[in-house]
Amino acid sequence: MKQDRSVRSSGEPRRRTSQDPTLDLKAQSSQFRRNQTLSSFRRPATEQESHRQQLHALTRQRRNVGGALLAVAIIIGLLGVIVTNFVAEVGVTSASTRISRPVTVDRYEKTINDYYARHPIERVRFFLNQTSLYDFVSSRHPEVRALSLSSVSDIVKAQFSLDFRQPVAGWQINAKQYYVDSQGVVYQENYGAAPAVQIVDDSGVTPEQGSAVASARLLSFVGRATHEAGRRGYPITSVILPIGATRMLELHTEGQGRPVVRVSVDRGAREQIEDMSRVMAYLDKTNTKAEYIDVRVAGRAIYR
Repeated sequence: MKQDRSVRSSGEPRRRTSQDPTLDLKAQSSQFRRNQTLSSFRRPATEQESHRQQLHALTRQRRNVGGALLAVAIIIGLLGVIVTNFVAEVGVTSASTRISRPVTVDRYEKTINDYYARHPIERVRFFLNQTSLYDFVSSRHPEVRALSLSSVSDIVKAQFSLDFRQPVAGWQINAKQYYVDSQGVVYQENYGAAPAVQIVDDSGVTPEQGSAVASARLLSFVGRATHEAGRRGYPITSVILPIGATRMLELHTEGQGRPVVRVSVDRGAREQIEDMSRVMAYLDKTNTKAEYIDVRVAGRAIYR
C-alpha cells in the first residue's frame, strides 16, 4: 500500500513552514544586493580620503577662489570707470566765433552746477542727458543757442562749450534792451554785435510793468520776419511801430524807393513775407511805384 506523503506520521517537521517577517527583513537589509548602490555607506572619520577625492576638493577650492578674485576685479574695474568719468568741476568756454565782449562764465557754471545738484547721478559722464541739461540752462539763459560737453581736463573737470545766439533785431523797453534772433527767441544778454535792425516805437503807448513779457511775441515776430525777408533778397533795415498801433508793424526794406510793408503780428511771419515778395516782384516787373504794401489779410495784398 502507498504511503500518504501529505500526512507525516509523528515528530516535529523537518522545515519551518513560516518565519517571523521582521527577522526576514533584517536579514535582507544586511545582505549585498546586485546592481544597487550602497547609499547608506559612510566612511569612518579616522580613514584618510583618497588621492582622487583630494584632487576634487582642491579643484572646488580653486574655483571658489578664482570666482572671488574675478568678482573683486570687476568691482575694481567698475569703480575705476566711475571715478575717471566723474565730473567734480565744471568749466565753460564759448564756441561762438562772433563774440564782441568777454563771456561771463561764472553765471553759466553756477547754472550747470545747480543742474548737477538736482541730478547727481548725471555727474558720471555717460549718464549725462545733454538735452535735459540744455533745456535747464536755456530756461535761465535764453541767449544760449547750443550746449555740448567738449572735453575733460584733470580727469574730473568737464569743459562745456556754449554757442550764443546772434541778434537780428533789438528793442528798448523800460530802459532795458531786448534782442531777438532769427528763430524768434527773445533774450537780454547779447555777446554778439549790435543788430542792424532796431525797432522804433512811435505808437505813443506808455509801457507799463509787464510790457516786456507782452512784447516778447512782437519781438519774436520781428526776428522771424527779418530772417525770411533777408533770405528772399529783401533785407529789412528798420521796423517801426506806428502811432496808435500795437499789432501792426511797418517794415522798411533795403533799396531806394522801396515801399513800406505793413504786417500784423497776429498772422504768420513767413506767409506775410511770402506775400510781400510776390507783390515786390510784380511792382518791379511792371515798374510800378507804390508808397506802401499791406499784407495783413491772408490771400489779399493791397498796395498804393
